[in-house]
Amino acid sequence: MKMRLPRWQWGLLLMLLWLAPRADAQQIGESGFQQVKLEKRAQTGLKFLSMSLDPRLAAMGSAATAQTLNTSLALLYNPATMAQMTDRFHLALMQAQWIADIRYNGGTLAFSPSGGIYGVFGVSVVAVDYGEFLGTIRADNESGYEDIGTYSPTALAVGFGYARALSDRFAVGGQVKYVRQDLGTFPVAFGDGGDLISKDYNKSTIAFDFGVIYHTGFRSLTFAASARNFSRELKYEQENFEPPLTFRIGVAMNLLDLTNQDPNMHKLLVAIDAERPRDFDERLHIGAEYVLMNTLALRAGYIYPSDVEGASLGVGIQQRFGSVGFMFNYAYTAFDTFDNVNRLGIQLSF
Repeated sequence: MKMRLPRWQWGLLLMLLWLAPRADAQQIGESGFQQVKLEKRAQTGLKFLSMSLDPRLAAMGSAATAQTLNTSLALLYNPATMAQMTDRFHLALMQAQWIADIRYNGGTLAFSPSGGIYGVFGVSVVAVDYGEFLGTIRADNESGYEDIGTYSPTALAVGFGYARALSDRFAVGGQVKYVRQDLGTFPVAFGDGGDLISKDYNKSTIAFDFGVIYHTGFRSLTFAASARNFSRELKYEQENFEPPLTFRIGVAMNLLDLTNQDPNMHKLLVAIDAERPRDFDERLHIGAEYVLMNTLALRAGYIYPSDVEGASLGVGIQQRFGSVGFMFNYAYTAFDTFDNVNRLGIQLSF
């Protein structure tokens, strides 16, 4: 008897196969086939799209792909995990003080009309302020340069997403994003009269995110996959680059489901993501969250391998006041060379 899988299961299987790491490249030499390990470094731009902004998930090593978020924050990680949102509205606001005095600000909003029977709609915004820099040009003077003022690079991503549960176990989601990065205006030549000729260095594009999540039916165990930042190539002067395309598969579960503990008293969520970015080696994101009485959350996470980023720690407080839910989260990430990173965020649902 032949076993026939539903179409959505075939789709999930194909995505998992696509996300599987490829074998090392083969090169034919005089002595036969030789394995060549390709180094992936500095092959993408618009790197701000890769930063984990939400403090709760950042504290868990950004292992968010298979977590049943059921909030608007899913738009920043795996849109499919927004599909079973129980509240009508969810709002999240976040800020991160990144390395080198770079500031990230972000917000997400989701709306679930008619109890989610038409799916869940969401909007996300991420804005980056890179700070102020001094501009100079070469000059025939004692210093060898001349000040031309200051410039302030910025970046912005605005997305619209949709997620829907196709069954009580399987959900899909996607997001389309307008992405823009403005590095500033710089002099590139002198005119006939000696005036400076300047050029604007800004780029924009449309990018896409996709995701699926599968509830296995065994306790709270879930599997998921996502692909983020699909986009065309861009170009500054002579160099082409692409946004940071990233594939992930993940698994998550409340381990206390295997015990007789009351889930309203204790929860221990463990999540693991395997990531395959375009411009870095394959990595594992590992995170854990302990929640006491659905109020106090303690979190920890780690990314391996990582050049300079160390462990992440975080704390959160959540409470419902009637039909209104409130959550405050903080995350701390250690860096070996740079200043440590702090993230803050609040969430409201009703």
